[in-house]
Amino acid sequence: MTGKQRAYLKSLASTSETILQVGKEGLTPECTASIAEALAARELVKIGILQNYDGDLEELARTAAERTRSQLVQVIGRKFVLYKEGRDEKKKIILPPAGKKN
Repeated sequence: MTGKQRAYLKSLASTSETILQVGKEGLTPECTASIAEALAARELVKIGILQNYDGDLEELARTAAERTRSQLVQVIGRKFVLYKEGRDEKKKIILPPAGKKN
């Protein structure tokens, strides 16, 4: 993912609501499944981390991206944004084209 594409996804995420929250238990199998379902339906999801979670926030976000086979767009405060490109027939977000590298 290019910087331009990441910036575009960040702008989309800034206006979206947090749709899931991770609690003190962290990424349970149920939580991971919920994130995967949300990604399949929306492509871009913003997830909140509750105050009672005392682990490393960056590591939690990276683990969530890895388990759901998605890309971590950003971690900001106690929230993180994941993106997973939808299948052709369900694609909702069109990313800017990747620029040529010289």
